[in-house]
Amino acid sequence: MAQKTTPKKAVTEDPRFTQAVQNYESGLRAMQEHKFDKAKGLLLKVLAGPMKELADRATVHLSACNQQLDRVTTQFKSAEEHYDYAVSLMNVGDYVGAREHLDKLSKQAPKADFVAYGLAALDCLTGHAEDSLRHLSEAIHLNPSLRFQARNDSDFQNLAEDPRFTEMLYPDPGAEPSSAESAEER
Repeated sequence: MAQKTTPKKAVTEDPRFTQAVQNYESGLRAMQEHKFDKAKGLLLKVLAGPMKELADRATVHLSACNQQLDRVTTQFKSAEEHYDYAVSLMNVGDYVGAREHLDKLSKQAPKADFVAYGLAALDCLTGHAEDSLRHLSEAIHLNPSLRFQARNDSDFQNLAEDPRFTEMLYPDPGAEPSSAESAEER
């Protein structure tokens, strides 16, 4: 007696499976880009999907996302400490995360010279020369001694050949009136 079998639809043809795999892959990509909030949402969708094996893998990655999010949401005691964290992100190549933190800092402390300097360095590292020059000019205006720091900062190597950068770091002494002359004119 031959057993009658009904052809089963292949797992890969199941749209729920396809969606779960897409969510899983997108979640991993978001993790690689250090976008842990986004990754968490995508991985949670995988857990609700039909594939137990994929859900098990997603659970491991979800745990890693939660650890990263807990670490990032720590409270900073000062703007300087927050800045140091942003610089550490720049140093490991997480330019997106560094930009997020520096942007927050620029809103919290708009007149902080170190924040403008950090934004200038980040802009230079990410190929935004115009923005870098603008932020560096702002930083030097707030704290002229940053001119000397920028001269030796390897983060600005992409601007080394730009004459505007050179003029900013090595201004013509006769071009700017000294503070004594400005006081006499008043």
